[in-house]
Amino acid sequence: MHGGVAMHRVGSAGNNSNSTRPRKEKRLTYVLNDADDTKHCAGINCLAVSKSSASDGCNYLFTGSRDGTLKRWTLAEDAASCSATLESHVDWVNDAVITGDNTLVSCSSDTTLKTWNCLSGGTCTRTLRQHSDYVTCLAAAEKNSNLVASGGLGGEVFVWDIEAAVTPLSKPSDVMEEDCSNGVNGSGNSLPITGLRTINSSNSISVHTIQSHGYVPTAVKGHKESVYALAMNDSGTLLVSGGTEKVVRVWDPRTGLKTMKLRGHTDNIRALLLDSTGRFCLSGSSDSMIRLWDLGQQRCVHSYAVHTDSVWALASTPTFNHVYSGGRDLSLYLTDLATRESLLLCTGEHPILQLALHDDNIWAATTDSSVHRWPAEGRNPQKVFQRGGSFLAGNLSFSRARVSLEGSTPVPVYKEPTFTIPGTPGIVQHEILNNRRHVLTKDTAGLVKLWEITRGVVVEDYGKVSFEEKKEQLFEMVSIPAWFTVDTRLGSLSVHLDTPQCFSAEMYSADLQIAGKPEDDKVNLARETLKGLLAHWLAKRRQKVGSQASANGDVSSGKDITTRSLTHSRIEVDGNVENDSMVYPPFEFSTVSPPSIITEGSQGGPWRKKITDLDGTEDEKDFPYWCLDCVLNNRLPPRENTKCSFYLHPCEGSAVQILTQGKLSAPRILRIHKVVNYVVEKMVFDKPSDGVNSDGTFPGLAGGPLQHSAVGDSFRSGLKPWQKLKPSIEILCNNQAIKIAIHQVLSPEMSLATVRAYVWKKPEDLVLNYRVVQGK
Repeated sequence: MHGGVAMHRVGSAGNNSNSTRPRKEKRLTYVLNDADDTKHCAGINCLAVSKSSASDGCNYLFTGSRDGTLKRWTLAEDAASCSATLESHVDWVNDAVITGDNTLVSCSSDTTLKTWNCLSGGTCTRTLRQHSDYVTCLAAAEKNSNLVASGGLGGEVFVWDIEAAVTPLSKPSDVMEEDCSNGVNGSGNSLPITGLRTINSSNSISVHTIQSHGYVPTAVKGHKESVYALAMNDSGTLLVSGGTEKVVRVWDPRTGLKTMKLRGHTDNIRALLLDSTGRFCLSGSSDSMIRLWDLGQQRCVHSYAVHTDSVWALASTPTFNHVYSGGRDLSLYLTDLATRESLLLCTGEHPILQLALHDDNIWAATTDSSVHRWPAEGRNPQKVFQRGGSFLAGNLSFSRARVSLEGSTPVPVYKEPTFTIPGTPGIVQHEILNNRRHVLTKDTAGLVKLWEITRGVVVEDYGKVSFEEKKEQLFEMVSIPAWFTVDTRLGSLSVHLDTPQCFSAEMYSADLQIAGKPEDDKVNLARETLKGLLAHWLAKRRQKVGSQASANGDVSSGKDITTRSLTHSRIEVDGNVENDSMVYPPFEFSTVSPPSIITEGSQGGPWRKKITDLDGTEDEKDFPYWCLDCVLNNRLPPRENTKCSFYLHPCEGSAVQILTQGKLSAPRILRIHKVVNYVVEKMVFDKPSDGVNSDGTFPGLAGGPLQHSAVGDSFRSGLKPWQKLKPSIEILCNNQAIKIAIHQVLSPEMSLATVRAYVWKKPEDLVLNYRVVQGK
């Protein structure tokens, strides 16, 4: 990764890898969607308005969000309906522009650009991979409809001919198949081999991903640091860029050559505009200033101290006489560039990230998931100034800050937006509960909810309560391995499954209340979760395989992944069931608000799709091999720590002694009442020949260390004669940390793992003690 990058890293679906160390297995992530899929659930980073010249006569607003999706809103007078969700990016969508004939281009922190048909139902038409880090901004040329520039971290800027970049591959039939996961990967030819190391695996620049027609965009070279803003003139003959270097650079996008460098800002440049001719440029910076540059004279002709904090968004009237600006100070201002008069239009609750003028209104995107529309009088801004209340913008940044300190802050012209497209509150806090099936969350509205992640649904909505208190109330003394991790970067819960750790957690079917399954059957939580997530895919796949098989007259069992040699020496085939694909109720995912999967296979890089949008054709090119091996072939990788070793000793002074030698071993989830049964059986039936096997494991199953059925057989199969004499046994754990008594009597329902974690609390092997309870 690049050294001087300030933005924090987040592991997305692709695991970082470089060519010098063995590649980690790919991860599978699923993102839980709350009830209303027509709303964004995280901040809106970008806006694009398409006017009614579109062939269907509709006005559309496109929004790109930190939730990883874009949405298309069909606009009416005072209404907006979500008519498409564009889902394919696997990280924040940072910018979007409309080019040419109804093509939307978006860019993301997942390092890609994607193209979409503005009028279709939300299918990504092509993924463009050239950046090796977050892509932060885009610029389009109004009249040269094919030209788009992209800028990002590490100083990378590329100019794309979109038509050439999305030209169908050699076979036209590929185009329909061209899922978002495949893309133009022309980068293979232009990068020296040594350069491959710095590229993280979500780019997967390797031989098999390079497309045959290998379109390569023009590289604009010369940035030493990250780029956060770009602008192009109408004809596409001029490109300006800005970022952490604090200078505005001017380029010829056709050649990628630098024409000039403009100094003046003292902090990161976050927003740029060019007038239609390319003579004047406006810049907004984290130094809180707006500057107007004359590119002909190569100098700054005006600076405007309007804001009290970073300027993040600019929009100008078509004539370039007035500028609307927004930023970190939550405020939207209108400034007359000639007279320096400035008006505070409105102040919101969230920093403004992008602005888009639409007729006489302006849309404002903020770090909130809602989008607000404010009056702007874009065709005649003087109308707003006639209301009074304006001030003259100073030309030194501290002058504006000083005014606000003295308390003469301007009064906003508008108190309320004229229209709002609401979002849903994003999740900002989360806690995985000890049962490892529930996650407690708190959102930006302060609502606390409990999610069941094996079904992807909210099981309790507690409303506005204390997150910490609720967490304490829900505490359970249980110990289950951490089989998944969670983050809320996309405003909702992203659940990450990594092999082999994800297969470490098991529960008895009785504890999951699975009807019709023997209560002592062990259920692997990740395996059942994967089956639930891929149930729709599997059904579609079977339809396809079935129709092919009937045509060929043979029947496929679905166990078809045998091509790859098994790299693990031991692979466990779950033997309880013959390739059982039945999904149990605790693992049934909602089809009303289905989760989305983010993952990648052997080709084409990471992708994201709703589980109900999978069509059954996806295979090891799209999914990690270990997922398919688990779901199709019932195979799990070798796992560690599913067993717990312990010693079983009589309490001091106990008259009862049973014959056990040395260390015992049992599943971590074994309940204490099974150990009680074992002690009882040994007491009543103890014969030397029935002693412990020489390897210290419980006898009763062929070579198996104390399987649940080893101690459970007599317990399960009805009353035995000896039960009339069944003595009452207590199991204790000797723990010096408990001051009240040296021994703590254990609840029969506790598992060995729970005793070890909460009562024993020591790294060495667990020691359990047993005694007969008198007088029962």
